[in-house]
Amino acid sequence: MKRALFPGSFDPITLGHYDIIKRGIKLFDEVIVAIGKNADKNYMFSLEQRKLFIENAFKNEPKVKVVTYEGLTIDFCKEIDAQFILRGLRNPADFEFEKAIAHTNRKLSKIETVFLLTAAQTSYISSSIVRDVIRNNGDYTVLVPESVTLK
Repeated sequence: MKRALFPGSFDPITLGHYDIIKRGIKLFDEVIVAIGKNADKNYMFSLEQRKLFIENAFKNEPKVKVVTYEGLTIDFCKEIDAQFILRGLRNPADFEFEKAIAHTNRKLSKIETVFLLTAAQTSYISSSIVRDVIRNNGDYTVLVPESVTLK
C-alpha cells in the first residue's frame, strides 16, 4: 500500500489544502491528514474543531484518514508505515522552506517527500490569510471547504 502523510496545522483547512488532498488520493492508496500538535502555537480553532473540519470535508472519501500527532513527522510516518510525505507548494518561498525540510527528512530517514503545486485558483490562499479574514468579519467561506464553520 502506498500511504502518504499530509502534515500541517490546518488552522483551518483551506481550499488549497483540500485540492492537494483530492489530487493526492489519485496518487496514493491512502492519504493520512495529520494535524500536528504544537504547544508553542496559538490556534484560532481547537484541535478537535480542525479535525472535524477535515473529517467532514472528506466524509465520503474512504482513502482519507485524519489523525493528530506530536513529535517529528518522520517518526510518525514510521509509526503508521507511511512511505511518503505529501506537501503543497504555492510559491518559490514555500519551495525553499519545504526543500530544506525534505532534505532533512531524507537524511534522517528513507521517507520521500512528494510535492504538488497548488492549483492557480487557490495558490494565494493560506490559513493565516483565512484567519485574518475571519478576525475582520470578512467572507471566509470562499477560501475554505463548506465544512469550516464558525458555529
